[in-house]
Amino acid sequence: MHFSTSIRNLILTVTLFLYSGTLQSCDTDSQPRVAEMNPERATSKVAVGEDEISNSRRNAITRAIEIVSPAVVGINVTELRERRVDPFFRLFFGEQIYRTQSVGSGFIISEDGYIITNDHVAGRAQEISVTMTDGSKHPAKLIGTDPVTDLALIKIDTDRSLPYLKLGNSDDVIVGEWSIAFGNPFGLFSASAKPTVTVGVISATQVFLEQREGRVYRNMVQTDAAINQGNSGGPLVNSDGEVIGINTVIYTPNEGNIGLGFAVPVNRAKLIVRYLREDGEVDRGFSPGFRVQLVNEAIAQAYNLEKVEGVIVTQILDPKGVARKSGLEVADIILSANGEPVFSIQMLDSLIRYAIRGESIRLEVLRKNRIRTIDLVLE
Repeated sequence: MHFSTSIRNLILTVTLFLYSGTLQSCDTDSQPRVAEMNPERATSKVAVGEDEISNSRRNAITRAIEIVSPAVVGINVTELRERRVDPFFRLFFGEQIYRTQSVGSGFIISEDGYIITNDHVAGRAQEISVTMTDGSKHPAKLIGTDPVTDLALIKIDTDRSLPYLKLGNSDDVIVGEWSIAFGNPFGLFSASAKPTVTVGVISATQVFLEQREGRVYRNMVQTDAAINQGNSGGPLVNSDGEVIGINTVIYTPNEGNIGLGFAVPVNRAKLIVRYLREDGEVDRGFSPGFRVQLVNEAIAQAYNLEKVEGVIVTQILDPKGVARKSGLEVADIILSANGEPVFSIQMLDSLIRYAIRGESIRLEVLRKNRIRTIDLVLE
């Protein structure tokens, strides 16, 4: 019994000794010794961690934004418009002309101040003011405009070299790759002198939209990067900072963004800008010189067609015109144009309206049960 008590006291003594040692290693007197072990190493670990976090935030998107932003501009436009009034009142008061202001976007394409935007932004402008990212404002003049492709070229005078963007290759665009839209939605550029940036992916390419007010939207680049009112004319770029399109159209039921934005492909813009820079306009001084009718069930049966498709030539208007010179004849059924199925008269009409004088459209036609290829040269 006495032996057991002695053993119990010995165990208690050892336990208290060990417990007191554990408490000591965590008290304030021991902390300086921890810091003295290697204070520089502890500091470097914190610095390295911050660098890693900072570096991880920088990627292809942020680099592209840094490259592109200085060359994006905000555009303020003043137009003179005619107010629609009843003919009776017009007889007494004349035409009602009023001034209206609107905003849009653009981007610099040369160090001497040439800027691309949309025709619906600046094409009818009386006055144009361009805001740069340094906050400066410059009057701009309209060099030329093309309502068909909805593109316009303006220019500001400058005594210094301006930052400008590299025009990429819209034929090389990959569906699913990053896309970055820059612009001046709702005129925010004027307040901050900085473009608004939105990021998404390329949703589709070669998109054909219906004609609007004489404008033809073909081969459009679709993106889900948010595009809103005022973004028109701004650049759509890839992750390398190369322009692949000009933001132009949005589909929306309520004047907000729902992820359906469309840009004019930059390859078409390159050609249009060249004409605008040299001539101030795009030459479409040609007439196709023929009329067509949509193929229906009766025509399909008469021509033994397997399905109802294409349009049939019903008249050659000018015996010396483009159609006759190219070898097109009455009763030819046009099945495709430039490799695209001709599913409507509007589709063929838009393709011809979209073309520039000197270009040709390759037609696949059915004549006397044989498929022929005809190049419609638009001279």
